[in-house]
Amino acid sequence: MTVSLNRVRFLIVDDNAHAINLVKAMLRGFGADQLYDAQTIEAAKQRMRATPADIVILDYMMGAEEGVTFARWLRNDADSPNQFAPIILLTGHADRDRIMAARDAGVNEFCVKPVTPADLMKRIAWVIDHGRPFVRSATYFGPDRRRRDDPKYTGPERRTDRQRKT
Repeated sequence: MTVSLNRVRFLIVDDNAHAINLVKAMLRGFGADQLYDAQTIEAAKQRMRATPADIVILDYMMGAEEGVTFARWLRNDADSPNQFAPIILLTGHADRDRIMAARDAGVNEFCVKPVTPADLMKRIAWVIDHGRPFVRSATYFGPDRRRRDDPKYTGPERRTDRQRKT
């Protein structure tokens, strides 16, 4: 599978300049050249407003804040310039609670640090080629958290077509 990234705008959000440069080097190696970055949540919001990204690569730990704060803003705030932008979360802390919190904030995909170019490219290709439909409910807006649709599921949290938004 070949994915051309020269027209894709990326926003890399990480409080570590070295980590940003590593991700940028990987993205350049994939042919991407529209690379923007931010080292704080507030700077990421400003950058997103100025140049809305097509894909966000977000670090989980942003100093005193968590990257999921930005994910919640991007998905839910009326001021968000691109609520549907795929978010790939980078984390060195892949425990269940953090993954669930990120998923519930609207993160599309996860990469565990240290990130390899192959892992990052796989996630980028996945969000481009296999984007999940977005769902809106009273408590959530973001990509469908279920990786597959089980037509046999009849439980209390079964979605109706009305709740799916693409």
